Amino acid sequence: MTQNDITPLILAGGKGTRLRSVLPDYPKILVEVAGRPFITYLLDQLVESGFRKVILCTGYKAKTVEKKLGDKYKSMDISYSSEEKPLGTAGAVRKAMGLVRSELILVLNGDSYLDFKLSDFINRYLGDKIDFAIVLTEAEDTSRFGRVDIDENSKVKSFNEKGVSGKGHINAGIYLLKSDFMNTIPAGGFVSFEKDIFPGLADKSGIAAYPVASDFIDIGTPESFHSAETFFKRMGKNS
Repeated sequence: MTQNDITPLILAGGKGTRLRSVLPDYPKILVEVAGRPFITYLLDQLVESGFRKVILCTGYKAKTVEKKLGDKYKSMDISYSSEEKPLGTAGAVRKAMGLVRSELILVLNGDSYLDFKLSDFINRYLGDKIDFAIVLTEAEDTSRFGRVDIDENSKVKSFNEKGVSGKGHINAGIYLLKSDFMNTIPAGGFVSFEKDIFPGLADKSGIAAYPVASDFIDIGTPESFHSAETFFKRMGKNS
């Protein structure tokens, strides 16, 4: 199996409700950071990793997203799976499975970015018999994100709710999983990876953890949004 046997999907349906005080009523993935839509940083990451197609799981103002991005970004073809009602993170991916023809899928949250080599994560698990692998990164304070505990075998032990303070691992919003696994989830209902899928898999030691020590940003709050421009300019990724 090679990277060509993987389909990337980006969760791109968020409303950006918490950003209303600083931004207009606009899809969160399209808000401009350092002069360009936030999602283009994720798309560049996929292009740089050799992907030639991506599926965007849209929801809120889906037509606005499609009009802005079109069906191609640089060398990568874009397809869309639009939900008519909120389906949750896993539900949105489940709906998109009709467009997937690969054995593995790569899922990225559309409102966060981790500065690391995506291909290193993928190559680590190509050929491994894993159902689910998740990228973790370190945070000085996990209280806003929720803490993820792992064991000595790099398996997830538990996911803890937001509010647990102190340094630790957090979910970076990047997953590699089997298409067959997603197809076991009932279609059409609201299903969350974070609340409905992860706890049960962790109890069964069914999630491989890939921890990295890299810069991470999300744009979920006005504070984090305001810091995003500095984040990307510091890495020289704002052009």
